[in-house]
Amino acid sequence: MIDTGSAADRLAAVRDAVGRVARTAGRDPGSIELIAVSKTWDADAIRPLIAVGQRSFGENRVQEAEAKWPGLMAGTPGIRLHLVGQLQSNKAVEAVALFDVIHSVDRLSLVTALGKAVAAAGKRPDCYLQVNVGAEPQKGGCAIADIPLLLDAARKAGLPVIGLMCVPPADIEAAPFFALLAKLATDNGLAGLSMGMSGDFETAVLLGATAIRVGSALFGAR
Repeated sequence: MIDTGSAADRLAAVRDAVGRVARTAGRDPGSIELIAVSKTWDADAIRPLIAVGQRSFGENRVQEAEAKWPGLMAGTPGIRLHLVGQLQSNKAVEAVALFDVIHSVDRLSLVTALGKAVAAAGKRPDCYLQVNVGAEPQKGGCAIADIPLLLDAARKAGLPVIGLMCVPPADIEAAPFFALLAKLATDNGLAGLSMGMSGDFETAVLLGATAIRVGSALFGAR
């Protein structure tokens, strides 16, 4: 028997918060994809969320996702699997095969690898370009100035780029970085904004997020 009570309560609370903020901003709550970030959680922790209707999930690593998700998806239609962590070029084939959306396209070498994988597989996951909005050397993401070049290369490689993604600097107010990403997306003719996590998803929704990546608020404390 799967205990869905606490999972249902957490999911309802996050959805209610998204709906409230979206309506305040004059947005349709249904236009915002809630991604449950299931990285490092095992199948037993994920099943209760599936049981109460959650269908979009995010993983950081290809290898971890390959171990968990084929079994979890069996018999459950409509699962959308998102790769939200950094992707090594040598894992592009596996990523294209498993994921519906890739959020971390951030360099030309990865674009090339994904383009080859997409052409060979005949499957085209939606892609976000990850932008290093805080210019942090330790973080993935392309430089702001490189967005047009990377976007052009991705399109030429056959990648369906639907928007931009960011992870703002920690311990700093996220709103200016979310606003910056929204402006960059508009400037580059992109509608999708993957931004916002458990601690700041309401701010992200207010500033235009179309996909939010929520972990601890849905899975609870370890």
